[in-house]
Amino acid sequence: MNPVNEGKAAYLDTLAAFARQTETREVLWLRALRREAAARFDQLGFPTTRNEEWKYTDVAPIVRAGFTSAARDPAGADGAQLSRYWFENLPGHKLVFVNGCFSAERSRLGALPKGATVASLAEALIRQPQALEIYFGRIAGESAHAFTALNTALAADGVYIHLAPGVQVEQPIHLLYVVTPAAGSKMLTPRNLIVAEEGSRAAVIEHYVTLGAAAYFTNALTEVAVGPNAAVEHYRLQEEAGDAYHVGGLHARLGRDSRLTAHAVDLGGRLVRNDVRAALEAEGAECTLNGLYVVGGRGHVDNHTHIDHVKPRGTSREFYKGVLDGRARAVFRGRIVVHPDAQHTDARQVNNNLLLSRDAEADSQPQLEIYADDVKCAHGATVGNLDEDALFYLRSRAIEASQARDLLTYAFARDVLARIALAPVRERLERRLIESLMHRAPVEELL
Repeated sequence: MNPVNEGKAAYLDTLAAFARQTETREVLWLRALRREAAARFDQLGFPTTRNEEWKYTDVAPIVRAGFTSAARDPAGADGAQLSRYWFENLPGHKLVFVNGCFSAERSRLGALPKGATVASLAEALIRQPQALEIYFGRIAGESAHAFTALNTALAADGVYIHLAPGVQVEQPIHLLYVVTPAAGSKMLTPRNLIVAEEGSRAAVIEHYVTLGAAAYFTNALTEVAVGPNAAVEHYRLQEEAGDAYHVGGLHARLGRDSRLTAHAVDLGGRLVRNDVRAALEAEGAECTLNGLYVVGGRGHVDNHTHIDHVKPRGTSREFYKGVLDGRARAVFRGRIVVHPDAQHTDARQVNNNLLLSRDAEADSQPQLEIYADDVKCAHGATVGNLDEDALFYLRSRAIEASQARDLLTYAFARDVLARIALAPVRERLERRLIESLMHRAPVEELL
C-alpha cells in the first residue's frame, strides 16, 4: 500500500469508529448525511499536487500523520490563560471551545434579543435538529473537497447561530477555539452554522489559538446563510502553533440585497489552507473578502476564493495581502464566475505579496470567468520586494535599516487591517503584526 492510500485508510478507520459511537444518538437525516460524507471522502481521497487546485500545496504531512479525533474533554485551559485572547474594550458574547469541545464554564453569553439563538452545535443537534436540517451540510455541498467531507462526517461541536427576521445582535459573538498540548497528534473538526434571516444582522469572530507547543490538525468549516437584506460580518483569526496544520472553509449563500463581509488573518500555523466560497444567488447581493497572511520560517499559507455571481447587480470585492519571510510560501487563487443571468455585476479582486527574503515565494492566480456582457470586472496581482527608494529615504532620515524595513512592511500589511470595522480587533491585530516584525534579518540581505 502506498503512503497516500495507507494514510487514507487510517482516516477511514477514524470515520468508522466515530460512526459506531454516534449511530444510536443522532437523528436519521444526520446519520445519512455523515454516511454520504464518509463515502465522498473515500471516493475523493486526499488531494495531491496533481490536482490543479492543490498544485502548490502538498498535504502529504497531514496524510502521513494519521491524526485521530480528539477526546471530548474541555479541560486544560484556565481563565488566566484565556484572558489574553479576549479583545480589550470589546463587550460581546464569548463562547470557548477547548480541544474542539464547548466549555460552558469558560463561556460568557450575555442577554440576547428575542429571536436570536446562540448555542453549541452539539446541543443544537440534540435539542432542535429539525431547525438545522435544511442548512447543515447543504451550503458546503458536493463541490467541496475531501477535507470538507471529512469535517461533515466527524463534526461533533462548534456553534449554531440563528437570527430570526429583523433581529440585530449589537455586540459581536466571539468564538474562541483553544488547543492545549493535550491535543497533540489529534484532529479537531470544529463546525459552525450561521443563519441570518431577512433583515437580521450580526458580527461573528472565529478565533483559533494554541496554549503552548503542540502538533495537531484543525479541520474547520463554517456555513453561512444570509437572507434578504441581512448582513453578516465574519472574522476568521488564526494564531495557532508553528507546528499546527489548519484547513479551514467558509461557505456562504447570499440572498437578495444581502451583505457578507469576511476578514481572514493568518499569523500562525505550519501548513494552512483556507477555502472561501460565496454564491450570490439573488439580485443585489454584496460580498467583501479581505485577507492578510504573515508567514515566516518554512510556513505555508494557501488561500483559495471562489465567488459565484448568479443573479444581476451583484457586487464583490476581494483584497488580500501577504508578507513572507524566511523560506515561507504563499498561494492565492481567486476565482470569480459571472453567470449568464448576472448582468450588471461589479467585481474586483486584488492580491499583493511582499517578499522579505530571497527564499520566500508567492504564487498568485487571479481568475475571471465572465458569461455576461454588461459587467464591470477587474483583477490584479503583484509579487515584489521592498521599495529600495523608500528604504533609502527612511535611512537618510537617520532611521536604522531594520526599523525602516519594519515600517514599510507594517504600512504594507496595515492596509488590510484598516478595513476591519471593530476597533479593538483591529488594534490587537496591529500589535500582533508589530510583534511579528521584530527580530528579523538585516535589511542588507535583501539588497
